[in-house]
Amino acid sequence: MRITSLVVAVLIPVLSAPAQEPQPVALTIYNQNFAVARTFINLDLHSGINEITSSEVTSRLEPDSVVLRDPLGKRTIHVVEQNYDSAVVSQEWLLQKYEGKTIDFQVATPQGTKIVPGRIIRAGYFRQAEYSFDGQMLNGQSAQPLIEVDGRMQFQLPGTPLFPSATDGLLLKPTLRWQINSETNARFSAELAYITGGFDWAATYNVVAPSAFDVTGDEKANFLGWVTIHNQSGTEFPQARIKLMAGDVAKLQPQQGGYGRNGPMMMAKAMDSLQEAGVTQKAFDDFHLYDLNRTVTLRDGETKQLQFIDASGVALRRSYIYDGLGAQLQPIYAGNVNQNQGYGLDNGNRKVLIVEEIKNSETNHLGMPLPAGRVRLYRSDADGQMEFVGESLIDHTPGEESVKIPTGSAFDVKGSRRQTDFHVDYNKHMLDETFEIKLTNQKQQPVNVAVIEHMYRGENWEITEKSSTFKKRDSHMLEFPMRVPAKGEATLTYSVHYTW
Repeated sequence: MRITSLVVAVLIPVLSAPAQEPQPVALTIYNQNFAVARTFINLDLHSGINEITSSEVTSRLEPDSVVLRDPLGKRTIHVVEQNYDSAVVSQEWLLQKYEGKTIDFQVATPQGTKIVPGRIIRAGYFRQAEYSFDGQMLNGQSAQPLIEVDGRMQFQLPGTPLFPSATDGLLLKPTLRWQINSETNARFSAELAYITGGFDWAATYNVVAPSAFDVTGDEKANFLGWVTIHNQSGTEFPQARIKLMAGDVAKLQPQQGGYGRNGPMMMAKAMDSLQEAGVTQKAFDDFHLYDLNRTVTLRDGETKQLQFIDASGVALRRSYIYDGLGAQLQPIYAGNVNQNQGYGLDNGNRKVLIVEEIKNSETNHLGMPLPAGRVRLYRSDADGQMEFVGESLIDHTPGEESVKIPTGSAFDVKGSRRQTDFHVDYNKHMLDETFEIKLTNQKQQPVNVAVIEHMYRGENWEITEKSSTFKKRDSHMLEFPMRVPAKGEATLTYSVHYTW
Protein backbone atom coordinates (compact mmCIF):
# COMPACT_ATOMS: atom_id res chain seq x y z
CA MET A 1 0.00 0.00 0.00
CA ARG A 2 1.32 3.48 -0.84
CA ILE A 3 0.02 6.68 0.73
CA THR A 4 1.37 9.88 -0.80
CA SER A 5 1.21 13.50 0.18
CA LEU A 6 2.80 16.71 -1.18
CA VAL A 7 5.51 17.68 1.29
CA VAL A 8 8.46 19.98 0.69
CA ALA A 9 11.22 19.07 3.11
CA VAL A 10 14.82 17.93 3.38
CA LEU A 11 15.24 14.14 3.07
CA ILE A 12 17.15 12.78 6.04
CA PRO A 13 19.30 9.64 5.49
CA VAL A 14 17.60 6.29 6.11
CA LEU A 15 17.02 5.49 9.76
CA SER A 16 16.03 2.19 11.27
CA ALA A 17 14.15 1.95 14.51
CA PRO A 18 16.81 2.34 17.25
CA ALA A 19 17.89 -0.75 19.13
CA GLN A 20 15.59 -1.61 22.00
CA GLU A 21 15.04 -4.29 24.57
CA PRO A 22 12.64 -6.98 23.26
CA GLN A 23 9.10 -6.24 24.37
CA PRO A 24 6.23 -8.69 24.34
CA VAL A 25 3.94 -8.38 21.35
CA ALA A 26 0.28 -8.18 22.33
CA LEU A 27 -1.89 -10.46 20.20
CA THR A 28 -5.68 -10.49 20.25
CA ILE A 29 -6.59 -13.62 18.30
CA TYR A 30 -10.04 -14.11 16.79
CA ASN A 31 -11.44 -17.52 15.87
CA GLN A 32 -11.90 -16.32 12.28
CA ASN A 33 -8.33 -16.70 10.99
CA PHE A 34 -6.98 -13.28 11.92
CA ALA A 35 -5.49 -11.38 14.82
CA VAL A 36 -4.73 -7.85 15.96
CA ALA A 37 -1.03 -7.44 16.76
CA ARG A 38 0.40 -4.59 18.80
CA THR A 39 4.05 -3.81 19.45
CA PHE A 40 6.26 -0.79 20.11
CA ILE A 41 9.10 0.71 18.08
CA ASN A 42 11.47 3.46 19.20
CA LEU A 43 11.44 6.47 16.87
CA ASP A 44 14.36 8.91 16.61
CA LEU A 45 13.01 11.61 14.31
CA HIS A 46 14.78 14.66 12.89
CA SER A 47 13.13 17.72 11.44
CA GLY A 48 12.01 16.93 7.90
CA ILE A 49 11.41 13.61 6.15
CA ASN A 50 12.63 10.50 7.96
CA GLU A 51 12.75 7.01 6.52
CA ILE A 52 11.92 4.39 9.15
CA THR A 53 11.82 0.62 8.74
CA SER A 54 10.50 -2.15 10.96
CA SER A 55 10.58 -5.89 10.51
CA GLU A 56 8.44 -6.54 13.61
CA VAL A 57 5.50 -7.60 11.42
CA THR A 58 4.07 -10.77 9.88
CA SER A 59 4.08 -11.94 6.27
CA ARG A 60 0.24 -11.86 6.28
CA LEU A 61 -0.20 -8.31 7.46
CA GLU A 62 -3.18 -6.38 6.09
CA PRO A 63 -1.41 -3.19 4.94
CA ASP A 64 -4.33 -0.77 5.11
CA SER A 65 -5.01 -1.76 8.74
CA VAL A 66 -1.67 -0.40 10.02
CA VAL A 67 -1.87 2.19 12.79
CA LEU A 68 1.31 3.97 13.94
CA ARG A 69 0.69 6.37 16.83
CA ASP A 70 2.02 7.93 19.99
CA PRO A 71 0.32 5.90 22.76
CA LEU A 72 0.48 8.94 25.07
CA GLY A 73 -1.33 11.10 22.52
CA LYS A 74 1.24 13.93 22.83
CA ARG A 75 2.52 13.80 19.24
CA THR A 76 0.92 13.35 15.85
CA ILE A 77 2.87 11.02 13.58
CA HIS A 78 2.51 12.29 10.01
CA VAL A 79 3.10 9.34 7.66
CA VAL A 80 3.76 10.64 4.14
CA GLU A 81 4.24 7.23 2.56
CA GLN A 82 4.02 3.60 3.68
CA ASN A 83 5.41 0.54 1.89
CA TYR A 84 5.00 -3.09 2.89
CA ASP A 85 7.17 -5.84 1.41
CA SER A 86 6.40 -9.45 2.30
CA ALA A 87 8.45 -11.02 -0.53
CA VAL A 88 10.81 -12.81 1.86
CA VAL A 89 13.68 -14.60 0.15
CA SER A 90 12.93 -18.19 -0.86
CA GLN A 91 14.18 -20.70 -3.42
CA GLU A 92 11.42 -19.68 -5.82
CA TRP A 93 12.29 -15.99 -5.39
CA LEU A 94 16.00 -16.60 -6.02
CA LEU A 95 15.29 -18.70 -9.11
CA GLN A 96 13.37 -15.76 -10.54
CA LYS A 97 16.19 -13.37 -9.55
CA TYR A 98 18.72 -15.49 -11.45
CA GLU A 99 16.62 -16.06 -14.60
CA GLY A 100 18.90 -15.95 -17.65
CA LYS A 101 21.98 -16.73 -15.57
CA THR A 102 23.92 -19.92 -14.94
CA ILE A 103 24.20 -21.34 -11.43
CA ASP A 104 25.38 -24.64 -9.96
CA PHE A 105 23.06 -27.49 -9.03
CA GLN A 106 24.00 -30.22 -6.55
CA VAL A 107 22.96 -33.58 -8.01
CA ALA A 108 22.81 -36.89 -6.11
CA THR A 109 24.25 -39.91 -7.96
CA PRO A 110 25.00 -43.52 -6.90
CA GLN A 111 28.67 -42.49 -6.67
CA GLY A 112 27.88 -39.47 -4.48
CA THR A 113 27.02 -35.84 -5.17
CA LYS A 114 28.32 -33.81 -8.09
CA ILE A 115 27.98 -30.23 -9.25
CA VAL A 116 26.19 -29.58 -12.56
CA PRO A 117 25.97 -26.06 -14.05
CA GLY A 118 22.62 -25.05 -15.50
CA ARG A 119 21.19 -21.88 -17.04
CA ILE A 120 17.81 -20.79 -15.66
CA ILE A 121 15.69 -20.00 -18.71
CA ARG A 122 12.45 -19.85 -16.72
CA ALA A 123 12.11 -20.07 -12.94
CA GLY A 124 8.59 -21.50 -13.01
CA TYR A 125 6.26 -21.52 -10.01
CA PHE A 126 3.57 -18.88 -9.60
CA ARG A 127 4.26 -15.58 -11.27
CA GLN A 128 2.34 -12.30 -11.15
CA ALA A 129 0.22 -13.72 -8.37
CA GLU A 130 -2.08 -11.73 -6.11
CA TYR A 131 -2.55 -12.84 -2.55
CA SER A 132 -5.12 -12.06 0.10
CA PHE A 133 -3.96 -10.90 3.53
CA ASP A 134 -4.27 -14.45 4.91
CA GLY A 135 -1.95 -15.87 2.27
CA GLN A 136 -4.51 -17.38 -0.11
CA MET A 137 -3.66 -16.95 -3.79
CA LEU A 138 -6.37 -15.07 -5.65
CA ASN A 139 -4.85 -14.86 -9.14
CA GLY A 140 -1.74 -16.29 -10.71
CA GLN A 141 -0.32 -18.50 -13.41
CA SER A 142 1.80 -21.59 -12.83
CA ALA A 143 4.62 -22.76 -15.06
CA GLN A 144 7.23 -25.48 -14.89
CA PRO A 145 10.86 -24.41 -14.47
CA LEU A 146 12.93 -24.58 -17.66
CA ILE A 147 16.67 -25.25 -17.22
CA GLU A 148 19.40 -25.60 -19.87
CA VAL A 149 21.95 -28.31 -19.00
CA ASP A 150 24.72 -29.40 -21.43
CA GLY A 151 23.03 -27.62 -24.33
CA ARG A 152 19.67 -29.28 -23.74
CA MET A 153 16.55 -27.95 -21.99
CA GLN A 154 14.60 -29.79 -19.31
CA PHE A 155 11.36 -29.04 -17.47
CA GLN A 156 12.65 -29.68 -13.95
CA LEU A 157 15.48 -28.65 -11.71
CA PRO A 158 18.49 -30.96 -12.20
CA GLY A 159 19.21 -30.89 -8.46
CA THR A 160 19.40 -28.60 -5.47
CA PRO A 161 20.19 -25.06 -6.67
CA LEU A 162 23.34 -23.47 -5.18
CA PHE A 163 23.12 -19.67 -5.29
CA PRO A 164 25.96 -17.18 -4.91
CA SER A 165 26.53 -16.04 -1.35
CA ALA A 166 25.83 -12.34 -1.97
CA THR A 167 22.88 -11.13 0.12
CA ASP A 168 22.42 -7.68 -1.44
CA GLY A 169 18.75 -6.95 -1.90
CA LEU A 170 17.60 -10.05 -0.04
CA LEU A 171 14.63 -9.51 2.27
CA LEU A 172 14.97 -11.89 5.21
CA LYS A 173 11.82 -10.70 7.06
CA PRO A 174 8.59 -8.95 6.06
CA THR A 175 9.24 -5.23 6.35
CA LEU A 176 7.25 -2.02 6.76
CA ARG A 177 8.88 1.20 5.53
CA TRP A 178 7.57 4.66 6.27
CA GLN A 179 8.42 8.18 5.24
CA ILE A 180 7.54 10.26 8.29
CA ASN A 181 7.47 14.05 8.23
CA SER A 182 8.44 15.60 11.55
CA GLU A 183 8.39 19.31 12.34
CA THR A 184 10.95 18.96 15.14
CA ASN A 185 13.48 16.51 16.49
CA ALA A 186 11.77 13.88 18.64
CA ARG A 187 12.61 10.60 20.36
CA PHE A 188 9.77 8.44 21.70
CA SER A 189 8.27 4.96 21.68
CA ALA A 190 5.47 4.56 19.11
CA GLU A 191 2.78 1.93 19.08
CA LEU A 192 2.50 -0.16 15.92
CA ALA A 193 -0.79 -2.06 15.56
CA TYR A 194 -2.19 -3.99 12.61
CA ILE A 195 -4.46 -6.82 11.53
CA THR A 196 -2.83 -10.00 10.27
CA GLY A 197 -4.08 -13.25 8.86
CA GLY A 198 -2.65 -16.63 9.75
CA PHE A 199 -3.93 -16.87 13.34
CA ASP A 200 -6.79 -18.90 14.68
CA TRP A 201 -7.91 -20.45 17.93
CA ALA A 202 -10.53 -22.90 19.09
CA ALA A 203 -11.85 -24.13 22.41
CA THR A 204 -12.09 -27.81 23.28
CA TYR A 205 -13.58 -29.35 26.40
CA ASN A 206 -13.08 -32.74 28.04
CA VAL A 207 -15.76 -33.98 30.43
CA VAL A 208 -14.79 -37.02 32.54
CA ALA A 209 -17.77 -38.77 34.14
CA PRO A 210 -17.54 -41.43 36.89
CA SER A 211 -17.91 -45.15 36.24
CA ALA A 212 -21.09 -45.51 38.28
CA PHE A 213 -23.81 -44.20 35.97
CA ASP A 214 -26.97 -42.80 37.59
CA VAL A 215 -29.65 -42.92 34.89
CA THR A 216 -32.16 -40.85 36.87
CA GLY A 217 -30.13 -38.18 38.70
CA ASP A 218 -27.05 -35.98 38.53
CA GLU A 219 -23.50 -37.25 38.27
CA LYS A 220 -20.38 -35.43 39.41
CA ALA A 221 -17.88 -34.96 36.59
CA ASN A 222 -14.58 -33.20 35.95
CA PHE A 223 -14.69 -30.42 33.35
CA LEU A 224 -11.47 -29.38 31.57
CA GLY A 225 -11.27 -26.58 29.00
CA TRP A 226 -8.41 -26.03 26.56
CA VAL A 227 -7.64 -23.40 23.94
CA THR A 228 -5.71 -24.43 20.84
CA ILE A 229 -3.87 -21.62 19.05
CA HIS A 230 -2.53 -21.91 15.50
CA ASN A 231 0.18 -19.59 14.17
CA GLN A 232 0.49 -19.66 10.38
CA SER A 233 1.45 -15.99 10.09
CA GLY A 234 4.98 -16.60 8.80
CA THR A 235 6.49 -14.94 11.88
CA GLU A 236 7.76 -16.21 15.22
CA PHE A 237 6.85 -14.40 18.43
CA PRO A 238 9.45 -15.14 21.15
CA GLN A 239 7.40 -13.14 23.67
CA ALA A 240 3.68 -12.65 23.18
CA ARG A 241 0.90 -11.57 25.51
CA ILE A 242 -2.22 -13.28 24.17
CA LYS A 243 -5.90 -12.50 24.39
CA LEU A 244 -8.64 -14.48 22.69
CA MET A 245 -11.81 -12.89 21.34
CA ALA A 246 -14.91 -15.11 21.38
CA GLY A 247 -18.00 -14.18 19.41
CA ASP A 248 -19.11 -13.68 15.84
CA VAL A 249 -17.22 -10.51 14.92
CA ALA A 250 -18.11 -8.94 11.57
CA LYS A 251 -15.08 -9.25 9.28
CA LEU A 252 -15.19 -8.93 5.50
CA GLN A 253 -13.68 -11.93 3.75
CA PRO A 254 -10.80 -11.40 1.30
CA GLN A 255 -12.06 -10.64 -2.19
CA GLN A 256 -10.28 -10.93 -5.48
CA GLY A 257 -7.63 -8.25 -5.79
CA GLY A 258 -8.27 -6.76 -2.34
CA TYR A 259 -8.28 -7.09 1.41
CA GLY A 260 -10.80 -7.07 4.20
CA ARG A 261 -11.69 -3.51 5.14
CA ASN A 262 -12.67 -3.51 8.80
CA GLY A 263 -9.25 -2.42 10.01
CA PRO A 264 -10.17 0.61 12.17
CA MET A 265 -13.01 -1.26 13.90
CA MET A 266 -10.85 -4.29 14.66
CA MET A 267 -7.94 -2.16 15.85
CA ALA A 268 -9.98 -0.78 18.69
CA LYS A 269 -10.38 -4.30 20.05
CA ALA A 270 -6.64 -4.53 20.87
CA MET A 271 -6.41 -1.48 23.12
CA ASP A 272 -7.03 -3.06 26.50
CA SER A 273 -4.97 -3.41 29.68
CA LEU A 274 -3.58 -6.79 30.74
CA GLN A 275 -4.02 -8.39 34.13
CA GLU A 276 -1.54 -10.46 36.11
CA ALA A 277 -3.50 -13.57 37.08
CA GLY A 278 -4.68 -16.84 35.61
CA VAL A 279 -6.90 -16.95 32.55
CA THR A 280 -9.58 -14.30 32.99
CA GLN A 281 -12.49 -13.21 30.89
CA LYS A 282 -14.58 -10.10 30.61
CA ALA A 283 -17.42 -8.83 28.48
CA PHE A 284 -16.01 -6.64 25.71
CA ASP A 285 -18.45 -4.81 23.46
CA ASP A 286 -20.95 -7.57 22.58
CA PHE A 287 -18.28 -10.28 22.73
CA HIS A 288 -16.11 -11.94 25.39
CA LEU A 289 -12.38 -11.44 25.75
CA TYR A 290 -10.16 -14.07 27.39
CA ASP A 291 -6.78 -12.98 28.73
CA LEU A 292 -4.11 -15.67 29.25
CA ASN A 293 -2.25 -13.26 31.57
CA ARG A 294 1.13 -14.69 30.73
CA THR A 295 3.91 -14.35 28.18
CA VAL A 296 4.25 -17.29 25.80
CA THR A 297 6.46 -18.23 22.87
CA LEU A 298 4.49 -18.70 19.66
CA ARG A 299 6.57 -20.11 16.81
CA ASP A 300 5.60 -19.94 13.17
CA GLY A 301 3.70 -23.07 12.16
CA GLU A 302 3.17 -24.02 15.79
CA THR A 303 0.02 -25.35 17.42
CA LYS A 304 -0.06 -24.42 21.11
CA GLN A 305 -2.55 -25.67 23.70
CA LEU A 306 -3.25 -23.98 27.03
CA GLN A 307 -5.67 -25.00 29.77
CA PHE A 308 -8.17 -22.34 30.84
CA ILE A 309 -10.80 -24.29 32.83
CA ASP A 310 -10.28 -27.01 35.44
CA ALA A 311 -13.43 -27.72 37.47
CA SER A 312 -14.43 -30.76 39.51
CA GLY A 313 -17.73 -31.80 41.02
CA VAL A 314 -19.66 -30.48 38.01
CA ALA A 315 -23.22 -31.82 37.91
CA LEU A 316 -23.96 -33.77 34.74
CA ARG A 317 -27.47 -34.95 33.90
CA ARG A 318 -28.42 -37.36 31.13
CA SER A 319 -31.67 -37.21 29.19
CA TYR A 320 -33.12 -39.27 26.34
CA ILE A 321 -34.98 -37.74 23.40
CA TYR A 322 -37.07 -39.57 20.83
CA ASP A 323 -38.12 -37.67 17.70
CA GLY A 324 -39.96 -40.24 15.62
CA LEU A 325 -40.26 -37.90 12.66
CA GLY A 326 -36.50 -37.42 12.69
CA ALA A 327 -36.62 -34.66 10.07
CA GLN A 328 -37.37 -30.97 9.93
CA LEU A 329 -40.45 -30.29 7.80
CA GLN A 330 -41.66 -26.82 6.96
CA PRO A 331 -44.94 -25.88 8.68
CA ILE A 332 -47.85 -25.03 6.40
CA TYR A 333 -49.08 -21.46 6.87
CA ALA A 334 -51.50 -19.07 5.15
CA GLY A 335 -54.61 -20.90 6.39
CA ASN A 336 -53.87 -24.19 4.64
CA VAL A 337 -53.29 -27.81 5.73
CA ASN A 338 -51.19 -30.56 4.12
CA GLN A 339 -53.81 -33.22 3.37
CA ASN A 340 -51.40 -35.95 2.21
CA GLN A 341 -51.92 -38.92 4.55
CA GLY A 342 -48.28 -40.02 4.27
CA TYR A 343 -46.88 -36.60 5.18
CA GLY A 344 -43.98 -37.16 7.61
CA LEU A 345 -44.52 -40.94 7.95
CA ASP A 346 -41.80 -42.46 5.78
CA ASN A 347 -38.79 -41.80 8.02
CA GLY A 348 -39.03 -44.85 10.30
CA ASN A 349 -36.64 -43.46 12.88
CA ARG A 350 -36.12 -45.80 15.89
CA LYS A 351 -33.11 -44.12 17.46
CA VAL A 352 -33.34 -42.50 20.88
CA LEU A 353 -30.84 -39.65 21.26
CA ILE A 354 -28.60 -39.38 24.34
CA VAL A 355 -28.07 -35.82 25.58
CA GLU A 356 -25.81 -34.85 28.49
CA GLU A 357 -26.63 -31.49 30.08
CA ILE A 358 -24.39 -29.25 32.21
CA LYS A 359 -25.55 -26.04 33.83
CA ASN A 360 -22.92 -23.36 33.23
CA SER A 361 -23.34 -21.64 36.58
CA GLU A 362 -21.19 -20.70 39.56
CA THR A 363 -23.21 -23.02 41.79
CA ASN A 364 -22.16 -25.81 39.43
CA HIS A 365 -18.45 -24.81 39.75
CA LEU A 366 -18.47 -23.13 36.30
CA GLY A 367 -20.10 -19.81 35.32
CA MET A 368 -17.46 -18.47 32.90
CA PRO A 369 -18.91 -17.77 29.43
CA LEU A 370 -17.80 -20.73 27.33
CA PRO A 371 -16.50 -20.11 23.80
CA ALA A 372 -17.90 -22.29 21.03
CA GLY A 373 -15.97 -25.50 20.51
CA ARG A 374 -15.84 -29.28 20.65
CA VAL A 375 -16.89 -31.17 23.78
CA ARG A 376 -15.66 -34.73 24.31
CA LEU A 377 -17.23 -36.96 26.94
CA TYR A 378 -15.26 -39.72 28.68
CA ARG A 379 -16.46 -42.20 31.27
CA SER A 380 -14.32 -44.20 33.65
CA ASP A 381 -14.65 -47.96 33.32
CA ALA A 382 -14.94 -50.26 36.35
CA ASP A 383 -11.17 -50.83 36.17
CA GLY A 384 -10.53 -47.07 36.21
CA GLN A 385 -9.69 -46.73 32.51
CA MET A 386 -11.28 -43.83 30.65
CA GLU A 387 -13.39 -44.65 27.61
CA PHE A 388 -14.57 -42.19 24.97
CA VAL A 389 -18.39 -42.14 24.79
CA GLY A 390 -19.19 -39.29 22.42
CA GLU A 391 -18.57 -35.72 21.35
CA SER A 392 -20.43 -32.73 19.98
CA LEU A 393 -20.04 -29.06 19.11
CA ILE A 394 -21.42 -26.31 21.30
CA ASP A 395 -22.12 -22.69 20.45
CA HIS A 396 -20.96 -19.73 22.55
CA THR A 397 -22.65 -20.33 25.91
CA PRO A 398 -23.14 -17.45 28.39
CA GLY A 399 -23.14 -17.98 32.13
CA GLU A 400 -26.28 -19.46 33.72
CA GLU A 401 -27.23 -21.22 30.48
CA SER A 402 -27.00 -24.98 29.89
CA VAL A 403 -24.56 -26.86 27.71
CA LYS A 404 -26.30 -29.73 25.93
CA ILE A 405 -24.08 -32.44 24.49
CA PRO A 406 -25.65 -35.00 22.13
CA THR A 407 -23.37 -38.02 22.44
CA GLY A 408 -25.06 -40.62 20.24
CA SER A 409 -27.98 -43.03 20.20
CA ALA A 410 -28.95 -45.38 23.03
CA PHE A 411 -28.25 -49.07 22.41
CA ASP A 412 -30.92 -50.44 24.79
CA VAL A 413 -33.62 -47.79 24.39
CA LYS A 414 -35.62 -47.73 21.15
CA GLY A 415 -38.73 -46.03 19.82
CA SER A 416 -41.30 -46.51 17.08
CA ARG A 417 -44.02 -44.27 15.69
CA ARG A 418 -47.06 -45.05 13.57
CA GLN A 419 -50.22 -43.34 12.41
CA THR A 420 -53.28 -45.23 13.66
CA ASP A 421 -56.08 -43.04 12.31
CA PHE A 422 -56.52 -40.43 9.60
CA HIS A 423 -59.62 -38.60 8.38
CA VAL A 424 -60.22 -35.51 6.21
CA ASP A 425 -63.55 -33.66 5.86
CA TYR A 426 -63.08 -31.44 2.83
CA ASN A 427 -66.46 -29.75 3.21
CA LYS A 428 -65.88 -28.75 6.83
CA HIS A 429 -62.17 -28.04 6.25
CA MET A 430 -61.09 -30.40 9.02
CA LEU A 431 -58.40 -33.06 9.34
CA ASP A 432 -57.90 -35.50 12.23
CA GLU A 433 -55.11 -38.00 12.79
CA THR A 434 -53.94 -40.19 15.65
CA PHE A 435 -50.44 -41.46 16.44
CA GLU A 436 -49.01 -44.19 18.62
CA ILE A 437 -45.44 -43.90 19.91
CA LYS A 438 -43.97 -46.97 21.60
CA LEU A 439 -40.75 -46.93 23.65
CA THR A 440 -38.83 -50.02 24.77
CA ASN A 441 -36.12 -50.21 27.43
CA GLN A 442 -33.79 -53.18 27.92
CA LYS A 443 -31.79 -51.54 30.71
CA GLN A 444 -31.82 -52.71 34.30
CA GLN A 445 -33.06 -49.26 35.36
CA PRO A 446 -36.06 -47.18 34.27
CA VAL A 447 -35.36 -44.24 31.97
CA ASN A 448 -37.10 -40.93 31.26
CA VAL A 449 -37.58 -40.13 27.59
CA ALA A 450 -38.77 -36.83 26.10
CA VAL A 451 -40.92 -37.64 23.05
CA ILE A 452 -40.90 -34.85 20.46
CA GLU A 453 -43.86 -34.45 18.09
CA HIS A 454 -44.34 -31.85 15.34
CA MET A 455 -47.61 -30.22 14.32
CA TYR A 456 -46.46 -29.39 10.81
CA ARG A 457 -49.62 -29.98 8.75
CA GLY A 458 -51.02 -26.53 9.42
CA GLU A 459 -51.01 -23.53 11.73
CA ASN A 460 -54.45 -24.14 13.30
CA TRP A 461 -54.31 -27.31 15.40
CA GLU A 462 -55.59 -28.70 18.71
CA ILE A 463 -54.72 -31.83 20.69
CA THR A 464 -58.09 -33.54 21.29
CA GLU A 465 -56.91 -36.70 23.06
CA LYS A 466 -53.70 -37.69 24.80
CA SER A 467 -52.41 -40.40 27.12
CA SER A 468 -49.75 -38.14 28.66
CA THR A 469 -49.31 -34.48 29.47
CA PHE A 470 -47.21 -32.32 27.19
CA LYS A 471 -45.58 -28.92 26.98
CA LYS A 472 -45.08 -26.68 23.97
CA ARG A 473 -41.53 -26.09 22.85
CA ASP A 474 -42.80 -23.68 20.19
CA SER A 475 -45.94 -23.14 18.11
CA HIS A 476 -45.44 -26.41 16.19
CA MET A 477 -43.43 -28.64 18.54
CA LEU A 478 -44.63 -30.63 21.55
CA GLU A 479 -42.70 -32.54 24.21
CA PHE A 480 -44.32 -35.51 25.99
CA PRO A 481 -42.35 -36.71 29.07
CA MET A 482 -42.43 -40.52 29.28
CA ARG A 483 -41.03 -42.91 31.91
CA VAL A 484 -40.11 -46.31 30.55
CA PRO A 485 -39.74 -49.11 33.14
CA ALA A 486 -36.70 -51.36 33.34
CA LYS A 487 -36.92 -54.27 30.90
CA GLY A 488 -40.27 -52.88 29.78
CA GLU A 489 -42.08 -50.55 27.43
CA ALA A 490 -44.33 -47.50 27.47
CA THR A 491 -46.87 -46.29 24.90
CA LEU A 492 -48.01 -42.75 24.07
CA THR A 493 -51.10 -41.98 22.00
CA TYR A 494 -52.53 -38.65 20.98
CA SER A 495 -54.97 -37.19 18.44
CA VAL A 496 -54.67 -33.82 16.72
CA HIS A 497 -57.41 -31.82 15.00
CA TYR A 498 -56.50 -29.37 12.16
CA THR A 499 -58.77 -26.75 10.61
CA TRP A 500 -58.36 -24.40 7.68
